[in-house]
Amino acid sequence: MLAHLPILQVVVPLLAAPTCLIFERSRAAWLLACLASFVSLAISIALLQQVADGSVISYALGGWEAPWGIEYRIDALSAYVLLVISAIGALVIVGSRPSLEAELVPGRQTPFVVLMLLCMSGLLGIVATGDIFNVFVFLEISSLATYSMVSLGKSRGALLASYRYLIIGTVGATFFLFGVGILYALTGTLNMQDLANRLPALESSATAFTAFAFLMVGVCLKLALFPLHLWLPNAYAYAPSIVTAFLAATATKVAVYLLIRFHFSVFGVGFAASVLPLHSIFLVLGLVGVFVASLVAIQQPNVKRLFAYSSVAQIGYMIIGIGVGTVTGLQATLLHLFNHALMKGALFLALAAVVFRFGSADIRHFAGLGQRMPWTMAIIVIGGLSLIGVPGTVGFISKWYLVLAAFERDWWPLIIAVLLGSLLAVIYIWRLIEVAYFREGEGEVCGEAPLSLLIPTAILALANIYFGIDTRLPIYLSDSAAQMLFGGGL
Repeated sequence: MLAHLPILQVVVPLLAAPTCLIFERSRAAWLLACLASFVSLAISIALLQQVADGSVISYALGGWEAPWGIEYRIDALSAYVLLVISAIGALVIVGSRPSLEAELVPGRQTPFVVLMLLCMSGLLGIVATGDIFNVFVFLEISSLATYSMVSLGKSRGALLASYRYLIIGTVGATFFLFGVGILYALTGTLNMQDLANRLPALESSATAFTAFAFLMVGVCLKLALFPLHLWLPNAYAYAPSIVTAFLAATATKVAVYLLIRFHFSVFGVGFAASVLPLHSIFLVLGLVGVFVASLVAIQQPNVKRLFAYSSVAQIGYMIIGIGVGTVTGLQATLLHLFNHALMKGALFLALAAVVFRFGSADIRHFAGLGQRMPWTMAIIVIGGLSLIGVPGTVGFISKWYLVLAAFERDWWPLIIAVLLGSLLAVIYIWRLIEVAYFREGEGEVCGEAPLSLLIPTAILALANIYFGIDTRLPIYLSDSAAQMLFGGGL
């Protein structure tokens, strides 16, 4: 059984999804989804333990050895991201039931659970597979499920947001598929390891650079890199809160994973250096994204939209780490990938609790929330402090390593820019704290959200503090992955 863990990582939620349709009661479907998500989490932990020493797991589907057959390949980087997806997915699904009952039309809970499992399976497949066309297939599975989940929001804005997301996502997928097709025509292979072996001999080929450009644009559309982020704010704001929590903590992280995998492993870090200053482009787009998105977030009256723009800014920090072009810079990106999943998972689940009580996440509902929903507001404060980068939270660790990377290059303007970006985060987080603790709420005093929603949210909030103090696990895993990638590993 242990030998089949790479494929079981994907198959368990994939098979559980249609099985949920057998049950007439939504509670039974939800219980099966919880079971499947925790089995998936257990598998990801087992895979991580197997590759923690730097080894690589290669699994040939159907007994067809790579590059002739489809290969699932698990290394330090993929195991690290699989852990993030499965852990967040399990906690979100466990806490989803009360929020779904409040935000979805009756009868849609079971289809939603099916879509959530399909999306989770697609994201896990993207990370586990070692075949570039398989990446496209799983990308489409997760994307189609995501478009449908976003459209399930009660407001008409959800349909429009889903449609826009569909259009932009399809454009991104088309760019990606063109890149895959060009690479296959050029090299005759779709296996990532085989591509990594063949591409160095073609690094002066204009066709290879074209394929690289198509893949990079497609992936950057999926990860919402500024200025290709326009689909994200509306999708996060109008989707059911549980959808937003899951997507914010996983989907963009998988896209960052793809960017890192193609840039460092498949093509090689120096592939495009002779043609264009890719790292400088990443630095500029990352910095502009941090400042523009943070300034827009400050002005948002809807808190879900506020944190959506905050996500664009935080993606900017990850891209800056790649743009620094050092092991420490890449480690900062990988740390922030892990840490931002904890931050946004906690924040958006807390917003799901607010929506459960008030029906929306408008900032006016936050008046007096510190007294009305003290535990929920405390979680939002913890997540907000982590976004800012206050010591003792995971956000500080990410930004500390980013500052270290800039210091190694003697880039003092970049250090100042990172600090200024954190100050902008202080402004929009303080808006929430001021309204929640220093303004009187109107209407009757309400209670907290149900424990089934509050407990998973609290676990993620506590993880923001725990991994901000005991940093051994994320630092070890991110350092191992960064060292492997700069060593040319796949």
